[in-house]
Amino acid sequence: MIPAVMPTYSRFDLAFERGEGTALFTVDGTRYLDFTAGIAVCALGHCHPHLVETLVAQGHKLWHTSNLYQVPNQIRLAERLIATSFADTAFFVNSGAEAGELAIKVVRKYHSNKGNPERYRIIGCEGAFHGRTLATLAAAGNEKYLKGFGPPVAGFDHVPFGDLDAMRAAITQETAGIIVEPIQGEGGVRAGSPAYLRGLRKIADEFSLMLIFDEVQCGMGRSGKLWAHQYAGISPDVMMVAKGIGGGFPLGAVLATEAAAAGMIAGSHGSTYGGNPLATAIGNAVLDVVLAPGFFDHVAERSSQLLAGLQGLVQRHPTILAEARGEGLLLGIRCAVTNTDLVRELNSQKLLTVGAGDNVVRMVPPLTVSEAEVEEALAKIDAACRVLEG
Repeated sequence: MIPAVMPTYSRFDLAFERGEGTALFTVDGTRYLDFTAGIAVCALGHCHPHLVETLVAQGHKLWHTSNLYQVPNQIRLAERLIATSFADTAFFVNSGAEAGELAIKVVRKYHSNKGNPERYRIIGCEGAFHGRTLATLAAAGNEKYLKGFGPPVAGFDHVPFGDLDAMRAAITQETAGIIVEPIQGEGGVRAGSPAYLRGLRKIADEFSLMLIFDEVQCGMGRSGKLWAHQYAGISPDVMMVAKGIGGGFPLGAVLATEAAAAGMIAGSHGSTYGGNPLATAIGNAVLDVVLAPGFFDHVAERSSQLLAGLQGLVQRHPTILAEARGEGLLLGIRCAVTNTDLVRELNSQKLLTVGAGDNVVRMVPPLTVSEAEVEEALAKIDAACRVLEG
């Protein structure tokens, strides 16, 4: 008999009653150190006081009105995101997949608006992940997720991540844009080099393409900068944002330049829930914390501490761990054993992590993680490796 909750996940036999900062607690009070953070969503940890206060205060005032009316919280959040990015305009959604859908529409509409509707194809990268809708699955091109759902949505081509020559060779008269994660998360915590990102910008400009950066996972401070592409000193035309932007509350956005969004006029897109008063109040609260002086210094310090510790563990346990990689607090360990075995043993050590492609275990703690918690996590990884070594 099928369970009440559709069985699309192979869930661990764990359930949590409450959270505090970087810790989660089961019903019986057992504490787990959370280096999954809701898959890089809980950027400020669990039950951050400022987010809780904002949620309660807004919850007592107004939750939802729809986008038929002005939403002051939404306007303020848009203005703040624009002020801290390349963008001129923002549209709010509820998830990363919705942001992907809109980013694709913006690019296609741009070329149609220019009188070139035949330019609709978008080039993505192997190993990418852009969401679970039919279009975003096709944009990533991962057969594992496409299998069984019929013909993939047309209009997407794929090249190896990091290969500028392959990207250039894939461009045709029908190409409208490029979609790339500056740091692939699901694909194995693979960071595009600054030279690669700059090369993408150059190619897009040369062929009059729209450049989409998917910063759903690597954005909102996760990389050590507010936006991961800032390491390269360039900007996209369109950017997908979600996960950390709501600190655990469902919220996403598409940011775009005025030129890229020129075709997005009244009636061209919509969302019933997107950017409602409750979601955008919390989005503003997240920005209050992330943009505070010293926040990114803290992320950089904890990133250096965690990466150095992981590199030391790779040297200490070469039969279990093969490589440490990533940027900021989006880090990964490529395993010499099956990554699921390491994730399970880390669960036994009361450390929560999440698998990724290329046999990687992701480490994506809250950006507020403390020095002591990083040391605790490293000790748990060391203990797990010793168990797996037998």
